[in-house]
Amino acid sequence: MVRILWVEDQTHWITKFKTVLEQADFAALNAGSATTPLSAGLGAGLSAESAARNEVEVFKFSESARMHIAKAQHAPDIAILDANMNGNDQAGFSVSRALHKKWPQLPVIYLSEHSGTGIEQQAFEETGAQDFIAKHQQNIEAVLCWRIKAALKKSQPQGQTNTLAGAETISSGALSIDTVTWNVYWHGERLMNPTNARRPLPPTPRKILRYLVESSPSPLTTLQIVEKLDADPERFSDANYRQHIRTLRQSIDQAGQRQQQDSFINLCKAGKGITTFGDDSAYCWIKA
Repeated sequence: MVRILWVEDQTHWITKFKTVLEQADFAALNAGSATTPLSAGLGAGLSAESAARNEVEVFKFSESARMHIAKAQHAPDIAILDANMNGNDQAGFSVSRALHKKWPQLPVIYLSEHSGTGIEQQAFEETGAQDFIAKHQQNIEAVLCWRIKAALKKSQPQGQTNTLAGAETISSGALSIDTVTWNVYWHGERLMNPTNARRPLPPTPRKILRYLVESSPSPLTTLQIVEKLDADPERFSDANYRQHIRTLRQSIDQAGQRQQQDSFINLCKAGKGITTFGDDSAYCWIKA
């Protein structure tokens, strides 16, 4: 059984997809080609008698979804979100933030009428979406099932159904790095660009943070980081390294402030977190 949290404000879409989601066997779905007809509202290859039963919890308002998330004791396996709800372009994104604040590694996909717009771009760049599916496309019921199955398979290690722990997640204390989506979390709060809170932390600092955590407690010099990044040593200097470290410290500090945690920068000065090793050309991650 797969537990699905679905946020959708339009009744006709709920009617169209709910039975499909409840009866799809996402562990063994073997749908036909995109041109295969669907039968009785079920995805290709499914039947009412043999289909697995899933738990689909639907919310028509982003506010009610967020209230449920705040009180929920158990995480769903996947969340499906509409982006624009009741005329609000940010409604789905607000639910995504609530989900990732509580369950940082939860796979989230969008099912929306706004594919190919700035809303889709924002979904990927700012909310860590696994996928963005256009509602108006051929064979949409089967497409939806295929893409959910792919997201579940990608996000969960073999043999596990309700956790993303393992090789795809790197954790150290309050820090969590999802190596599938490259999202980074501090006390459950996603790291964002310290100069623009609407954009995620840039890729290079995220990679550097991962290498520091993996190498802990050993420090990494500029040259070692250059090798790991496969960067041009003539263009990646000690100053570049220091700037990325400064960005990381500020981003983690801001994430901590949003969660009312102690200053990460002060933590670094006390010898925890991202510490300077020897001189400014080497840094080390010390579990905080």
